[in-house]
Amino acid sequence: MLRESRIKVFSGGSNPELFSEICSYLNVPEGKIYMTTFADGEVYCRIEESVRGCDIFVIQPTCYPANENLMKLLIIIDALKRASAGSITAVVTYFGYARQEKKSIGREPITAKLVANLITTAGAGRVVTMDMHDPALQGFFDIPVDHLSAGPILTSHLLKRDLNNYVVVSPDTGGVHRAREFAKRLGLPLAIVDKRRPEPNKAVIMNVIGEVSGKNVIIIDDMIDTAGTIVKVAQTLQERGVKKIIACCTHPVLSDPASERIMSSCITEVIATNSLLASEKKKKLPMLETLSVAPLIGETIQRIFDKRSVSELFS
Repeated sequence: MLRESRIKVFSGGSNPELFSEICSYLNVPEGKIYMTTFADGEVYCRIEESVRGCDIFVIQPTCYPANENLMKLLIIIDALKRASAGSITAVVTYFGYARQEKKSIGREPITAKLVANLITTAGAGRVVTMDMHDPALQGFFDIPVDHLSAGPILTSHLLKRDLNNYVVVSPDTGGVHRAREFAKRLGLPLAIVDKRRPEPNKAVIMNVIGEVSGKNVIIIDDMIDTAGTIVKVAQTLQERGVKKIIACCTHPVLSDPASERIMSSCITEVIATNSLLASEKKKKLPMLETLSVAPLIGETIQRIFDKRSVSELFS
C-alpha cells in the first residue's frame, strides 16, 4: 500500500470521465485539486494534498476549449513542481496544436514546438500522448515521450465483425503509415485517397489509389474535426461504387458543423475513442461508438511507475 500511494493522479477537468476510469484501473483515489478562475478569466489552482516525492500523472487532453485546457495543464504542472513532486508526467491523450507542426507558407508559427516547450518549461519530466497528427512531433520534446496508438483498440473491436469484402482507406497520403498498420492488423487490403488542402479545414480530392468499387470500406484517421475531409472522402468513395462506409479515428473532435455533416453523409458509423469527452460527443453524434482508452493509459502509467517497457504493450 505504501508503494502504491506514491502514484498520484490529477486532472484539470478536460476529460473527467477518462480521469475517473484511469483512477479506477490503477485502484488509486482521484487527486484532490481545487481549480477556479478569477473574474478576468485567469486560472487559479491549488493542490489539496501532499505530493512531496510522489510520482504524479496529470490527465489533461488539450481539447476544446484548447487554450483554457492548455493553461490549466501548465498551471497544474507548475503547482506540482513547486510542491516538490518527485516526478511529473503530463498525460495529454489529445495533443492540441499538433496540426501546426511546420511552416506551410511564410510567416507562420510552429505552435506544436511552442506547446512542447511550454510543457517542458512548466516542469513536466515526461509526456504520454496518443496518435499525434504526426509521430515526428515526438522529436519536438526535450523530455521522454510515450506515443501510444489506439490502433490495437480499434482493430480489436472491428475484428469481432465479419470483415469480408472490406478495404481500409487512408484519407490522405500523410496517413498512409497509420492506415497500413491498421490494415495489417485487420488482414485487409489498403487504398489511399490523394488530396490537397488549400487552407485549414478545406480539402480537395484528387484521386483514389487502389480497388474500392463494390467494396465496404473503413476510413481511418487520427482525428475528425469539422468532418469536411472525411465526408468528402466518403462521397468520393461512394461515387466510385463503394457500398458501406465506416469512419474510425482516435480523436472525435467534432467541431461544428461536424455532426450535421456526418449525419447527412453516406457514412453509416463512426468509431472512436474517449480521448476526448465521450458523453458530450455522443450527444452531438448519436451514431458515434466510443471505445475506452483507460486500460491502455492506466497500464502505461503503471509501467512507467514500475520502470517497465511501454513498447511491449504494442508488440
